[in-house]
Amino acid sequence: MRLSDFDYHLPETLVAQYPVAKRDEARLLVIDRAARTIRHDVFYNISRYLPAQSLLVVNNSRVIHARLLGHKPRTGGQVEVFLLKDLGSRRFKALVRPLAKINLGEPLVFAGGVTARLVDREARVVEFDQDNVLKVLENVGHIPLPPYINRPDEEADRVNYQTVYAKAAGSVAAPTAGLHFTRPLMVALKGQGHSFAQTTLHVNYGTFKPVEAEDVVSHPMHSEDYAILPSQLKAVLAAKADKRPVVAVGTTSCRVLESYARSGEAKASTRLFLYPGADFRMVDALITNFHLPKSTLLMLVSAFGGLDLIRQAYAEAIREKYRFYSYGDAMLIV
Repeated sequence: MRLSDFDYHLPETLVAQYPVAKRDEARLLVIDRAARTIRHDVFYNISRYLPAQSLLVVNNSRVIHARLLGHKPRTGGQVEVFLLKDLGSRRFKALVRPLAKINLGEPLVFAGGVTARLVDREARVVEFDQDNVLKVLENVGHIPLPPYINRPDEEADRVNYQTVYAKAAGSVAAPTAGLHFTRPLMVALKGQGHSFAQTTLHVNYGTFKPVEAEDVVSHPMHSEDYAILPSQLKAVLAAKADKRPVVAVGTTSCRVLESYARSGEAKASTRLFLYPGADFRMVDALITNFHLPKSTLLMLVSAFGGLDLIRQAYAEAIREKYRFYSYGDAMLIV
């Protein structure tokens, strides 16, 4: 499987810089794998295409305010800390800039008087001076918008870049397929016989790591922590037993479900890499956004939808001027 199989050209104007005014008014491209058809609609009409009595499995991870801009009191030099993973005891793995110019133990001061110190240069670990750091950072940290959104984060992103059901803090990027759901839409879907279950997978910075190996099979897949509460796992297993369709809302939920199917572990770290040729043991349909060229996320979608059909769908989405990536439009593959 060649890396070039997952390349495509996207006009820069199609990279969404802001979300649509109403979450569920994003466009929806619907792929029917059996019929090999592609249709166009709006996300709030998704019930027209979902299999009857679907169980929609969402990722309830909440994006943390991971980007901190501050200074060194001694010199006034500007610093940036991008939190990657909560290690406990006030410590976080982080990207630190400029790493070479920051001394171990040197205070780094951010808005609101929040202070951190670099305690491990090689592992890039910082330690804060107070407990409940994530809660404090909701007021002083910045939402970590993806690098292809070419603007500073704004106040509205604090809401727009979270799903309406987000609750478990830990991601540095949103599980973006879920951004299209509104509470009224979820209520309507439940009234039509569908149901929801929740998983948690904390999206880390590795999701942006480019695939560099021309033979994609040799790509070292990043790991992400996930968990499925017993009550939610019971709902998923009951749906499978009753032959009700399981719909993964996003590639993150898909990775959780397929990781569980392979390991039987409801709480673990996964390096599962799904590319064409992979079998899907839990997921019957997939809701997703449009993904970057040559990315592991596009490979997962191509594995589920079929490489040729996904290529065709992406080409049509570009012709029809769909909006791409995190704040862009959606795709449903059934």
